[in-house]
Amino acid sequence: MAMPALEVQPRTAAGGLAPTETRDRIFQLDVLRGWAILGILAVNAIAFAWPFQVMMSEAPPPGATSQADLIGVWVTDVFFHDKFRTLFTMLFGVSIFLVGGEKFDEARGALLWRRLLWLGLFGLLHGVVLWYGDILLHYAYCGLLMMMMRSWSARRLLWIGGGLTLLWAVVAAVASWGMANLPAEVAAQMEAARPVASPEAIAEAVALYRSGWPAGLMENIEVWATFQLMASPFLIPVTVPLMMLGLGLFKSGYLHGRAPLWTYLLIILFGGANLAAFAIWGWQDTMAGEADPTRGLAAAAGGAAFLITLFYASILILLVRFGLRPLVAWLAPVGRMAFTNYLTQTLIMVTLYYAPWGPMWFGQQGPAEMWMVVGAIWAAQIIWSPLWLSVLTMGPLEWIWRCLTYGRMVPIRP
Repeated sequence: MAMPALEVQPRTAAGGLAPTETRDRIFQLDVLRGWAILGILAVNAIAFAWPFQVMMSEAPPPGATSQADLIGVWVTDVFFHDKFRTLFTMLFGVSIFLVGGEKFDEARGALLWRRLLWLGLFGLLHGVVLWYGDILLHYAYCGLLMMMMRSWSARRLLWIGGGLTLLWAVVAAVASWGMANLPAEVAAQMEAARPVASPEAIAEAVALYRSGWPAGLMENIEVWATFQLMASPFLIPVTVPLMMLGLGLFKSGYLHGRAPLWTYLLIILFGGANLAAFAIWGWQDTMAGEADPTRGLAAAAGGAAFLITLFYASILILLVRFGLRPLVAWLAPVGRMAFTNYLTQTLIMVTLYYAPWGPMWFGQQGPAEMWMVVGAIWAAQIIWSPLWLSVLTMGPLEWIWRCLTYGRMVPIRP
């Protein structure tokens, strides 16, 4: 199969580098990026609205016992959790090549270095000042590692990146299955030893955030530092292979919709079956409201989240391939402004939940109410992204990032 045209950094007539023109962008990538950035908010919502102890417990927040709340948790876990972050990570791997080109291209390599270093600074400020759940800093240093693999062939990227991703999925599934089938006495001992935040600890954290910016800011910094030191380094072996897998799918033509039809149909079959199994078993767990024999099955199915990610991506790609582009076109502007939309999500959520100038909803809402907030932000971003891009060529934060990366003012008007 012929190698697809690649959306790389074009050179100007004088031989310098310039940002990609709107007409040269790859529509499928913008659609997938828009899908990813919207879905990420659904997962992040609880981390904005409640202390990190609630998010880490993987359980509904205190008091969220209504049917609507339980359904909200089920929808998030089954259809969103890990699926959209996985897709965005894969697409970030693609961007490493689109910006940096081949390893022998020193000019593009230097540009990529600057781009990632500025991204790291954005992530640092985002995490320390606003929200501990920032992923930009993590992407920045994983991107520096991914730079070394950007010239690998599609086959090599798919075998190594896909193989490692599949390995982690199998490990997660086996571990979940094993935990569900431990002898009752062992399971009881492990459950007793598992660190669970007490209602008092959650209430204390809620009070800190709601007391005003200084205390809330210090709590955010403490949690951010904990995650950066204890969690982020251990995610590198998961993140970098996903970036490799994404770039391999791009170089093979899969993300362009140019792979053989049977490959998409096969992934839709396996990914859809996994999603259906996860949904059914997860629903049984949710309705049981307690430890259930199917719990290990649901967790095992959820461990293969990347299959569900590829299921979503394959459907979107095939819609474009078979002339149904209008059905997904609304996602492309959101994806073209992904950086702006990601940070805008933070600004809105921080304002709503714990900034001193907002209504201070922190620790007050269950999943059902949080879903209403998520839906409202989705609607706003779906509306404002095409409106902005009808006047200018890129989002405001994309423009700032590019100006810093290129070391000059880049045009923002058509």
